[in-house]
Amino acid sequence: MTGPEQLATAVRQALGEAGLPDAEPTFERPRQREHGDWSTNVALALAKRAGVPPRQVAQRLVAKLPALHGIIAVEVAGPGFVNFRLSHDVLEQVVRDAASRGQMWGRYVPERSPGRIQVEFVSANPTGPLHIGAGRWAAVGDAMANLFELTGWGVSREYYFNDAGEQMERFGASVQSALEGRPPPDDGYRGGYIQELAEEILAAGETDDLAEAAYQRMLHRIEATLARFRVHFDSYFGERTLHESGAIRRVIDRLVQEGHAYELDGALWLRTTAFGDDKDRVLRRSDGRTTYFAADCAYMANKLERGFDRCIYLLGADHHGYVGRLKAIALAEGLDVERIEIIIGQLVNFLRGGKAVRMSKRSGEFVTLDDLINEVGTDAARYTFLRTSIDVTLDFDLAEVVKADRENPVYYVQYSSARIAGIMRKATERGVEPGTVDDARLELLTHESEAELIRRIAAYPETVRYAAAERAPHKIARYAEELAEAFHRFYTECQVVSDDGELTVARYWLCMATRRTLVNALGILGVSAPDRM
Repeated sequence: MTGPEQLATAVRQALGEAGLPDAEPTFERPRQREHGDWSTNVALALAKRAGVPPRQVAQRLVAKLPALHGIIAVEVAGPGFVNFRLSHDVLEQVVRDAASRGQMWGRYVPERSPGRIQVEFVSANPTGPLHIGAGRWAAVGDAMANLFELTGWGVSREYYFNDAGEQMERFGASVQSALEGRPPPDDGYRGGYIQELAEEILAAGETDDLAEAAYQRMLHRIEATLARFRVHFDSYFGERTLHESGAIRRVIDRLVQEGHAYELDGALWLRTTAFGDDKDRVLRRSDGRTTYFAADCAYMANKLERGFDRCIYLLGADHHGYVGRLKAIALAEGLDVERIEIIIGQLVNFLRGGKAVRMSKRSGEFVTLDDLINEVGTDAARYTFLRTSIDVTLDFDLAEVVKADRENPVYYVQYSSARIAGIMRKATERGVEPGTVDDARLELLTHESEAELIRRIAAYPETVRYAAAERAPHKIARYAEELAEAFHRFYTECQVVSDDGELTVARYWLCMATRRTLVNALGILGVSAPDRM
């Protein structure tokens, strides 16, 4: 299909033949349909270097453009934009591709694999159930990983948790207190789940190492919750592995030998300010215990030792200070800082009918991710988390996301999928024999709403690539809504199953192409595409 890559090649060739400076043209789909299917501003960008007005640059460029398959017109517009119009047979091929390629539709297969990428997300400590706020990181991290897979990366999803140190000690002490019928320590954990764990451990006779039993049971609960949320990790990595393997000791020794660490007041510090951090960090306390920061140092080295070409940390806004800290770790350890990518997401304000829902894991007064799934369902929860850019604070109203009306985006998109499936059933009941998409007379799809729907379908592969490159899964959700809108307009203006057999078959395959695109887009988001609602 004629797209930006083919057009860019032709434009670069034409620039050379026209005696114009070389440039790397970019293309976008014009907002207004009368401006064509693709547009480039390369003439405006080159005007100063060429020494002539941008419109003259555009005219010289167009005069040297070779004939392009699938392009029926090239026009100079406005101050110097160059607009391209696609032929109808290109639109027909879009329908064929979308209807026939199945799950491969939208997948980008680069000539050379970009490599292996690790996405670390959620990473909540196993001291309690996943709270409702973890849902955003679970949904976003999983959708990002899906996008990377669709664009050629070898992907590994990892959950890192602190299963050593003071938090785990307080957690174990809290369960011990519950087992003995005492209130939890002042700095301990409260809530019904602590009592539940104590009772389970007692019933199973696992009291010999109560803290370990509580930790293992909580980790299993977290895994079960994530499975309900359709998130599956390739690996769960515990901090204790870094202690037991000697990885923390080795990285500290290396930092000392390389002169990046120093002693002060009996503690060992890493001179992270020399690498852009706002303050130096403690590696080992004065009592000899290593810090969580030391574990972070060893964990980063471990990631790259495992051969990942890029490591993504997906962190909440309360971890903003980790950006400089993690970059400083990489530089101090002599690692390639370009392989470390930290994405900071904003938090979620949970509401119920406009009123705030309060959360505190320590006090036990919090809503769990399981509670959210029970109340609104995995589809509605994931979609709502994913339709807003992660760098924007999200207001999530539990009462709004369950509404079954057009104003609810997830319902609107899923209803489109179900309606198309209903059309397919109606066609079967009416005796329509669609044959194959290659046999369909797609040239009959000339209605304006048909052409617009096909153009929306055509935008799916490039949307996938853009969303992956920009770490922006919300672009997929917004795309799905635009596709649903285009389909509803088509459905309103064009009768699919009619007395015209050939037109019915052509529209049948257009519906199939639309649903396949919706299924694939929703699949990236981890949301189902129902055939009935």
